[in-house]
Amino acid sequence: MTTSGHLDSSVFSRLGIRRRLGQKIRAIRNRLVADAGFQRRVARFPLTRRYARKQSEDLFRTTTGFVQSQILFSCVEIDLFATLAQGPLQAQDIASRLSLPLVSIRRLLPAAKSLGLVRVDRNDLWSLDDTGAVIHGNEGIRAMIRHHAMLYRDLADPVALLNNPDRATEISAYWAYAGERAGHGVSERDAQTYSALMRSSQDLVATEILDAYPLDQHESVLDIGGGEGAFLAAAGARHPGLTLESFDLPPVAARSRSIMDAAGFGARFTAHGGNFFTDALPGSTDCVSLVRVLCDHDDRAAFDLLKNIRRSINPDATLLIAEPMEGSDTGGSLAAAYFGFYFLAMRSGACRSPQSITQLLDAAGFASIRRIPTRNPLFASIMTAKPRPYV
Repeated sequence: MTTSGHLDSSVFSRLGIRRRLGQKIRAIRNRLVADAGFQRRVARFPLTRRYARKQSEDLFRTTTGFVQSQILFSCVEIDLFATLAQGPLQAQDIASRLSLPLVSIRRLLPAAKSLGLVRVDRNDLWSLDDTGAVIHGNEGIRAMIRHHAMLYRDLADPVALLNNPDRATEISAYWAYAGERAGHGVSERDAQTYSALMRSSQDLVATEILDAYPLDQHESVLDIGGGEGAFLAAAGARHPGLTLESFDLPPVAARSRSIMDAAGFGARFTAHGGNFFTDALPGSTDCVSLVRVLCDHDDRAAFDLLKNIRRSINPDATLLIAEPMEGSDTGGSLAAAYFGFYFLAMRSGACRSPQSITQLLDAAGFASIRRIPTRNPLFASIMTAKPRPYV
């Protein structure tokens, strides 16, 4: 270390040697693992046999993932889980109730069993297994499974989409507010379609946020891109003293007013309509939330949104960002893989790392940036920030 506190050239040299050594070791390992003879020896050797089997099974799951997703989709689409939720049934009775050939049901049920969706006893009585029960009990999960049919059509030729990210897709047309349109020209029908899906899939995300962040430290919250008010409804139910405001496109704001009024939040809830990239935002609340909003937009649009929030926000308010984020843990890795290709089909957005979001926040004029852990980062990770005082 030099007297100025900087790393000297010898330290950089040692770091470079370690990095090159690590690369050489990885290259040797890759050549060894790729060798068929080595694979056979590992599979036969008692101490490595279990590891080899697990690697084979993991590879098989990845290779056949689409088939497994179609098994799940079939179960949801034919209402198998709802049928079995009424009580155990034999295969023949299931076929009769679902108006499907018995031979088809006998093909589907073992496949669903392998995924932990259903189970069977010795009398050929089929019932829900844990995962199937979870799916049956959550409308949002079922809605997303059905929605994936559109995504799979867009990803039928993923290489073509990678070669031409601007090609027309069903997903990009579905999410009418994102991408180049940036909220312009969104019809009431467009808004109704995507808002309903967002609302039904919000329960798990809202619970994750409210369990991790003490929203009761605030008096009021403005949810930007709040859709039909699902997050605010969950927040309002948990914290009765909280004043609720939402800002979204005019057709969405109109729907949220009627939905929140019917849910009993009319006196506490205010909906604002406009374009959150360009229009002035309400600045009276002491918390502003972005729940699964920033990730829907590319860096330029995300920066413009954050800059607009900074211009409008109460100087003492907290900005709360909650969305799936890229990370080294399992949840972060899964989120990055899934949302990376989802946003490719959507032609807009990114699953960003906390470091990338920090850079956007800093550039837009925010400070005191913190990351708050959640129980399940696959649903949402949380970051908060404060407006940096103007100089």
